[in-house]
Amino acid sequence: MSREGPPTTAGAVPRRIEVPKNRSYSAGNCMVVKPKTPVTGKSLVLALLLSLVLLKAGTAYTKLDVTRNSSSCKALRSMARIHIAYGQYAKAEPLIEQALNLAKTSDAYETELYMCLIDQAWLYKSQGRLAKAESLCKEGLEQQMLDQGENHPYVAYTLRILSSIYHQQSKYDKAWDILEQAMSIMKKNHLHNEPFLAPFQVEMAAILVDQGKFAQAQAYYDQAMALINKSYGPNHVYTASVWSQLARLYLLQGRDLQAQELANRALKVQEEIYGPDHHFLVPTWLTIAGIYQMKKDYSQAEELLNKTLTIVENKYGSEHPLTGKVLNLLGELYLDSGEYAKAEQYCKQAIKVLEHSLGKDNDYTATAFNNLARVCIHQGEYGQARYLCHQALNVLQKIFEQDHPKVAKVLVTMALLQQKDKNLAALRTSE
Repeated sequence: MSREGPPTTAGAVPRRIEVPKNRSYSAGNCMVVKPKTPVTGKSLVLALLLSLVLLKAGTAYTKLDVTRNSSSCKALRSMARIHIAYGQYAKAEPLIEQALNLAKTSDAYETELYMCLIDQAWLYKSQGRLAKAESLCKEGLEQQMLDQGENHPYVAYTLRILSSIYHQQSKYDKAWDILEQAMSIMKKNHLHNEPFLAPFQVEMAAILVDQGKFAQAQAYYDQAMALINKSYGPNHVYTASVWSQLARLYLLQGRDLQAQELANRALKVQEEIYGPDHHFLVPTWLTIAGIYQMKKDYSQAEELLNKTLTIVENKYGSEHPLTGKVLNLLGELYLDSGEYAKAEQYCKQAIKVLEHSLGKDNDYTATAFNNLARVCIHQGEYGQARYLCHQALNVLQKIFEQDHPKVAKVLVTMALLQQKDKNLAALRTSE
């Protein structure tokens, strides 16, 4: 029976644990040749043609039905993964659905069924359909564990996908526990200095950043970068992706000069590979916009955030969680620049999108509540501001510890509100 790993950011699949000398392990479990030239449409066409050849070969020449159906499923999934790697989710979806339907209704290997489920979970995660992604990933993981055993490296990769789904849902403790389980499996199968561990360390760092544990996150990033620099080099797209994450950490720590240097380095590599307007550049743009905002260069920040919003809406749609996050950042920018009417408009839009996509009990939704509360204070709507602050604080205190930066921001808003109440009471007394 064939053994295959789950999808990753790059959308490729390994066939074995060993890595040839002329190859590198990419941002997860996919083996890809290190790119020396920008990704082109020609390479995508060639890859798709290869998958079509596999599909036809599996249909026309294989004698056994089980092998034919398994080959057809695999070819469909291969084409879907190529589209996912390029961010072409609408093109990937029907291919994965065809593969899943074939795996369910034919006598293909059971491997194909759970791999289809995991692939579809990865696609739904990318589309922001997190509840469905979680359900499919768990179902696929359960079948994969029965087939491959609980300590197989590919099980670790699927656990990593499940962790990333929990991470996007702001279920940080769950995400961490699952990722620790995955890392434990990887350590049983690899030495501590092998590059396969780096993506797991990076994602552990990302969870710690969102939990406000910056020093711990830095330690994990340092471990990962030692492996990444050795394996990929400075011009690899995965190196640039991790630089971008590190730049975000530096920004949150107030180290704007280091953040800017690293974000610019990441952006240069990413633009060379993807082009200047690709949606994979969004995390880097958001960090750079944050740097502009910290420096009070509001016009530059606004221009970059509006560009980001346009690209995100075009790629993911107006109801995607990332759309809501960018809307909230625009609302916060207009708050800082004193444009309260615009701030109110964007904060309300952000809340609508984030409540629909992530729910009310999410830290990004709570942050949008707090930003709208700040708008209400400037507009003299203290009662509404108080209600929004309490809503935000109740959510954030369930997710984070008391010293988390997001909790601190709400407490600052509440302190400002209390001061306004005191000033108003003093004014009434003097009258």
